[in-house]
Amino acid sequence: MTENNSNANQQIARAAGTVMFAILFGQLAGLVRGVLVARAFGASPELDAFFAANRVSETLFLLVAGGALGSAFIPTFTGLLAKNETDSAWRLAFSLANAVTLTLSLLAALIAFFAPQVVRFALAPGLSSNPELFALTVSLLRIQLVSAILFGLGGLIVGILNAHQIFLVPALTAALYQLGIIFGAVVLAPSMGIYGLAWGVVIGAVLYLMVQVPSLYKLVTKNASHAKPSAIRNFRFSLNIQDANVRQVLLLMGPRLIGVAVVQLNFWVNTWLASQMAPGSVSGLYFGFSLMLMAQAVIAQSVAIAAMPTFSAQHALGQQDEMRFSLASSLRGVIFLALPASVGLMVLRNPIISLLYQRGEFDEHSVQIVSWALLWYAAGMLGHSIMEILTRAFYAQHDTKTPVIIGTVAMLLNIVFSILFARMFTAAGLMPHGGLALANSLATALEATALFVMMRKRLNGIEGGHILRGALPSLAAAISMALGLLGWLSFGAELSAWILVPVGVTLGGAVYFAVLALLRVPELGYILNGVMRRIRR
Repeated sequence: MTENNSNANQQIARAAGTVMFAILFGQLAGLVRGVLVARAFGASPELDAFFAANRVSETLFLLVAGGALGSAFIPTFTGLLAKNETDSAWRLAFSLANAVTLTLSLLAALIAFFAPQVVRFALAPGLSSNPELFALTVSLLRIQLVSAILFGLGGLIVGILNAHQIFLVPALTAALYQLGIIFGAVVLAPSMGIYGLAWGVVIGAVLYLMVQVPSLYKLVTKNASHAKPSAIRNFRFSLNIQDANVRQVLLLMGPRLIGVAVVQLNFWVNTWLASQMAPGSVSGLYFGFSLMLMAQAVIAQSVAIAAMPTFSAQHALGQQDEMRFSLASSLRGVIFLALPASVGLMVLRNPIISLLYQRGEFDEHSVQIVSWALLWYAAGMLGHSIMEILTRAFYAQHDTKTPVIIGTVAMLLNIVFSILFARMFTAAGLMPHGGLALANSLATALEATALFVMMRKRLNGIEGGHILRGALPSLAAAISMALGLLGWLSFGAELSAWILVPVGVTLGGAVYFAVLALLRVPELGYILNGVMRRIRR
C-alpha cells in the first residue's frame, strides 16, 4: 500500500468516525422520536395519513436537493477546490442556492394547490375512501411542504461543508430535525393531535438549516478575507446559467434526477398499495424501514459521506489506483459492520420492537405489523450498504448515468416484485405489506450487484480478493452469531424484552467479534486501536 493510499484511507477513516458519531446521535434521536410517536398514535389510520403526507415533501427534497443535487454538485465543487479554482467554486454554490430555493418554492406552491388530486390519484387512494382521513392527509401535506424548501437549501450547505472536509455539523442536522418532531410529539400533539407532528416537521427543518449557518458563515468569511474581489464578495441573486460549471452540474443532475424519481416512485407505489391493505400497514412499513435505516445510516452513510470528497479529489487528480484501493477498503469495512447488524435485527426483531415501541397506543398487534416489515427490510441491509458506497464512487467520477440506468431497472423490478410478493403473501395467509419490504430488499441486492460489476470494469479491477478475504470471515462470524441468538431466544422465551434485547445484543456482539478474533481479521485490530487512541486522549 502506497503512502498516498494510506493517507487517503486514514482521512476517510477519521472523517467516517466523526460522521458515524454524529449519525449515531441522530439515529438515537430518531429512535426516541419513533418511541414517542408510537406511544402517542400507535399504528393508526391517522399516523398512516401523516406518513403518506410526509412522503410528498421528502420526495421534493430528494428530487431537487438531496440525491440529485448532492451527487452532481459535490464532485464538481470539490474538483474546483482541488484545482484551487475557489472563485469558480463559490460562484457555482451561490447560483445553485438560488436555483434550489426558486425551484422548490414553485413546486411546493403548485403541489399545495393540487393537494387533493395528489392524495386521491397518486399518493394514497386507500385513504380517500374515508372523507375525514382524506381531508386530514391533504391538510398535513400542505403544512409540511414548507419543510422541503428549507431542506433543499440545507442540503446544498451540507455539500459545501463536506467538500471542505467539515463533517460533524452537517451530520448533526439529522438529530436537529428529529428534535423538531420530538417537540411536535411531546409539546404540540397533546393539544393539536396529529397536526402537532406536522408542525414538528417544519420546526425540525428550520433547525436543520439554521444549525449549519454559523459554519457556513465562518467558511465564507474566511474565504472572502483571503481573496481579491470574487464571487463571495459580489454575491447577487442570479441563476448564472451561462456559467460552464453550473451547466455541468445541471447536466449531471439530469440522469440522477430520473434515478431519484424512480426510487421515489417505488415508495409512492408502496404507500399506494399499503394504503389499501389493513389499517396500520403504511405505518408498519415506515417504522420497519426506519429501524433498518438507523443501522444502515450509522454503518454505510457515514463511510459514504466521508469517502465521497476523497473519491472526488482522487478522480480529479487522475489517481485511479488510489481510488480503487480506497473504494475496496470502504466496501470491506461496510461489509464487516453490516452483516452483524442485519442478522441482529432479523433475529431480535420482536423483542426490539416490543422494547422500543410497545406502550400507549402501540399494542401487540402493532408490534407484529412492524416486526413483519422489519424482517424483510433487514434482510436487504447489506445490499443497501454496498450500494451507498458504490453510487458515491460513480458520482465522484462525474458519472450519474450508470447508477441511474441500473437503479431505474432495479426499481422498476421493485414495483413488479411489490405487486407480485404482496399477492403471494396474501395467498399464503401472511400480512401482505411484508411482500413490499421483501421486494425492496431483493431489488436493492440486484442493484448493488450490477453496480459492483460495472465499477469493477471501470477501475480495471476492484481489489476483489481483498474484499473477499474480509467478507468470508465476516459471513462465518455472522452465521455463528445468528445461531447464538436463536439459542438465546429459545432459552429466554418467557423473559421480558428488557432482558432479551440487551443480553442478546451483548451475546451476539461477543460471538461475532470472538469468531473474527479467532480468524484474525485485521479490521478488528483497527477498531481496538482506534478506541485505545481515543481513550488515551
